[in-house]
Amino acid sequence: MRVDSGKFKGRKLIENKFEHIRPTTDKVRQALFTKLQFFLPESKVLDLFCGTGALGIEALSRGASEVIFVDKDSRSVKMTKDNLKALEVTAKVIRCDALIYLDKCKEKFDLIILDPPYKSGLYEKVVPKLYNLLEDDGIIVCEHDKKDTFDYSPFVIYDEKRYGNTMLTYLSKK
Repeated sequence: MRVDSGKFKGRKLIENKFEHIRPTTDKVRQALFTKLQFFLPESKVLDLFCGTGALGIEALSRGASEVIFVDKDSRSVKMTKDNLKALEVTAKVIRCDALIYLDKCKEKFDLIILDPPYKSGLYEKVVPKLYNLLEDDGIIVCEHDKKDTFDYSPFVIYDEKRYGNTMLTYLSKK
């Protein structure tokens, strides 16, 4: 797995060797960040359920000013930290259950990336907690299985794209 574009373009990330992590495919990651390329510069990003950290690292590579990485699994947190260290990047990586983190978080984000384990039921619990954390003109990107449907209220879907079995759903406040 490599960084696709930006200042870390072509840099290799640590190979995922854990079954609990389902990395975003290169095709989906490229499509996601191509769509957001003009939105990313100077944005503050939350990579929730960060896994390897690849999505947040891609955001940093493409100009995000700050990314906070959150995952409850210690292996994911270590892998994210190791990937950041290899790139000589300093970022906040938090080992915490997403719901607990969201209940305590007082920060606001321009972009929130959600990629929880498929079929986990976490979207329904997490999405309502994001309203006060998302800037008014912010975006939430949800990666999920194409067969899954969710209630995204209080947000509106402003775009959806399918890539094989993976769906990217883009949400906004208006």
